[in-house]
Amino acid sequence: MSQNLPADQHDVARGLPEADRDPYYEIRHSCAHVLAAALKRLFPGTRLGVGPPVEDGFYYDVQPPRPITAEDLPALEAEMRRIVEAAQPFVRAQLSIADATRLFRERDEPFKVEIIAGAAALGDAEVSTYTNGDFVDLCRGPHVGNTRDIGAFKLTTLAGAYWRGDEKNPQLTRIYGTAWQTQAELDAYLHRLAEAEKRDHRKLGRELDLFSVQEDIGGGLICWHPKLGMVRHLIETYWKEEHLRAGYQLVYTPHIVSERIYEISGHLENYSESMYGAIDVDGQPYRVRPMNCPGHIKIYQSRKRSYRELPMRLAELGTVYRYERSGVLHGMLRVRGFTIDDAHIFCTEEQMGAEAEGILELLDRMLGDFGYTYHCYLATRPKDHYLGGDAEWERATESLRGALERRRLPYKLDAGGGAFYGPKIDVKLLDALGRTWQGPTIQIDMNLPQRFDVNYVGPDGREHRVVMVHRALFGSLERFVGGLIEHYAGVFPLWLAPEQVRVLNVSESSAGYARGVADALRAGGLRVALDDGPDKVGAKIRRAEAEKVPYMLVVGDRDAAGGTVSPRRHGGGVEEALTAATFLEKALAQVREKR
Repeated sequence: MSQNLPADQHDVARGLPEADRDPYYEIRHSCAHVLAAALKRLFPGTRLGVGPPVEDGFYYDVQPPRPITAEDLPALEAEMRRIVEAAQPFVRAQLSIADATRLFRERDEPFKVEIIAGAAALGDAEVSTYTNGDFVDLCRGPHVGNTRDIGAFKLTTLAGAYWRGDEKNPQLTRIYGTAWQTQAELDAYLHRLAEAEKRDHRKLGRELDLFSVQEDIGGGLICWHPKLGMVRHLIETYWKEEHLRAGYQLVYTPHIVSERIYEISGHLENYSESMYGAIDVDGQPYRVRPMNCPGHIKIYQSRKRSYRELPMRLAELGTVYRYERSGVLHGMLRVRGFTIDDAHIFCTEEQMGAEAEGILELLDRMLGDFGYTYHCYLATRPKDHYLGGDAEWERATESLRGALERRRLPYKLDAGGGAFYGPKIDVKLLDALGRTWQGPTIQIDMNLPQRFDVNYVGPDGREHRVVMVHRALFGSLERFVGGLIEHYAGVFPLWLAPEQVRVLNVSESSAGYARGVADALRAGGLRVALDDGPDKVGAKIRRAEAEKVPYMLVVGDRDAAGGTVSPRRHGGGVEEALTAATFLEKALAQVREKR
């Protein structure tokens, strides 16, 4: 019989066609077992939680007899290599629930016993185990043939993790590792990891004075410092201009609203754990908003709407607040207050395909301007809980599929991955390191129009249910900008750089000319700073390089005499001298073209 273990505790690839299986899955799954075997040898009495393969590696959650530190990892790796070299075969066995429970109870593995009990509660009569050497683990597999078939591996980091993700349960130690088919692949991955560490937006945020999270204000709430505030201003201005050109109308809705709105929307019933508590306003409960959708619906419903007004595209940079556990907060990427670049399109059923196509066109242009490539996924109706009839779902899904195909965008099918209220297109961004980031989403909603009774008057004079399309192109400004910091390694392109040019004088005698150049460029529309202090020009260049200013203009007496500047790009050498006016013209062209 099947073994109904939770998703992170069984082989999600088992049973998939070979073409769909991750070629690294068995290597990483097997390496997790070797890690557990090594732990049992070096730290007798270690209790095992779960050890699944994950993207780029694997981990194992364990309860060791003493704290494990980074200093223990080399010894663990060495023991793992001894097990690998022993070429121990992975042997599968089927055990009854009773026999498996007895086996793992004798081995003092309470977490495994709990997993077995969960499988029994779901109706499983048997579970499977895998043995290599004297080590036995509860597992569905699959694994490589023997331990020597495992490629190159390395243990990477340690973290804390609550059993089953519940803070009421025991805290375990999570040991992460990575495994690849060859040493060359491992070396390349470790290089990417080191580069990612250098690009970490939290590290760069401190070094470049971009943002902070202030303890006195609260965790998960971002303070945008002046430099990043300028970046946000530029992005918001760009976003508004692009949306106005695409036929959207800008709206603004309140940050706190009556709790009644969330009773209607269903958020209070189904989403309350992520909402902040009620605020008493004149004896009535209000909530800070976790979503912008209800406000946009109420704007639409402020009067009767005719089919002639559709599609109606309402867009808002709307700040929302959601409760996240402190343990999952992560710089700008996982926060409690964030601004969604939200839009809701109210249209007829006949219009939804064209609207989806228009969104795809807009996101393609905007993501391209930020230097992103992307992959699309079409998420279809869930198998179990969903709203609406099958025919309704089919029409909505085909409208999204048709939009993708008309735009000639390749996509993967995420069967059953749609929301309970409708199908969607998910877009994953690829950054400069080839990492995937959550990007735009386009969702057709069959829930809120029904809950709020959102209609339009058709040409027949009767009311018809409106189709509502949710979409966000950046997701949230916090996460999007945090991702941009890493994508650009802190070196924002000229059109987004908070400081585009820094003018550096070589000597006191050229300081007056440097000030004149800075004033002229500033008047011409560039964001310019002047470093005319007493430091030597080499120190000024190093300072500008460290602060990742795109252009430095070094000016000396010869430049002053000839009316020129000597441009120097960040990370590059000095370019040919040219007049300040010519530099301004070229720089403005780069800004316009978003190069």
